[in-house]
Amino acid sequence: MTDPRDLRVSDAEREHVVSLLNKAVGRGMITLDEFTTRTDTALAAVTRADLNAVLADLPGMVNSEGAHARTELKNSFGTTVRKGHWVVPRELVIRNTLGSTNLDFTEADVPPLVDVELDVSVGSVKLVLPPTASVNIDAVEIQAGEIKDKVRNGVGNPHFHVRGYVRGGSVVIKRKR
Repeated sequence: MTDPRDLRVSDAEREHVVSLLNKAVGRGMITLDEFTTRTDTALAAVTRADLNAVLADLPGMVNSEGAHARTELKNSFGTTVRKGHWVVPRELVIRNTLGSTNLDFTEADVPPLVDVELDVSVGSVKLVLPPTASVNIDAVEIQAGEIKDKVRNGVGNPHFHVRGYVRGGSVVIKRKR
């Protein structure tokens, strides 16, 4: 598995770190010259390691972009829907019993790697991925249910790693038409 420090960063993450550097100037932690140098480095960052290097010596200044590292969506006898602009955590747990979960990632803020854990019992899950996304479903265990992977590729960004259990339910992974 890829070291998280080697993952590529987005413009939103770079801008978030620049805002943290701005706060550091306001608190007297760095000078304006240091701010300029660190901002240039942050805006040129390619990986998380590059980006976090400008914050390493600043106590309380952490790149919390995607700070919601783990989110659990629970659904029993109902429907859970996420679409439009929403922030996707690095770890997403879907617990679905006799209900449906529909997640559209096409307009969402998605980290480079998303780990999706399924715990589905007689329910359905639909994941609509961005055009460049990839998915791996090798770690999904199915009992009296089905999974339809209409994306079928293992290389792309962002990458979704789907694992867990489907008991008497269905999972559909596709791209928006």
